[in-house]
Amino acid sequence: MFFQQSAGIENIAPEQLAERLQAGDDLFLLDVRTPLEHAAYALEGSHLIPIEELGQRLHELPQDREIVVYCRVGSRSAYACMHLARMGYRVRNLEGGVLLWSTSGMATAPSLPAMTRA
Repeated sequence: MFFQQSAGIENIAPEQLAERLQAGDDLFLLDVRTPLEHAAYALEGSHLIPIEELGQRLHELPQDREIVVYCRVGSRSAYACMHLARMGYRVRNLEGGVLLWSTSGMATAPSLPAMTRA
């Protein structure tokens, strides 16, 4: 948390994000996890750009919309937010990442069928 505050990164709580999405706010959801993590579960409507590819794929990010960046717990996304904010993007970091999102009772959109144990 200190790293995020000292870097000037604004967090958004899962409940706040859910309210804004429900209200129809035009947010760009950016998932900076790996393709495998994204395939397992992701926020509905999110765009996958793994953090390792972010520098080469900046052209895919909107300049005119607020970007909410997330990862599993918020560390990778905080790092991405720091760099994107320096470049002039309006960004927020999803507090606690997709893990806190899902444990807060928010839905994720699985991209793959659920696996069951035999």
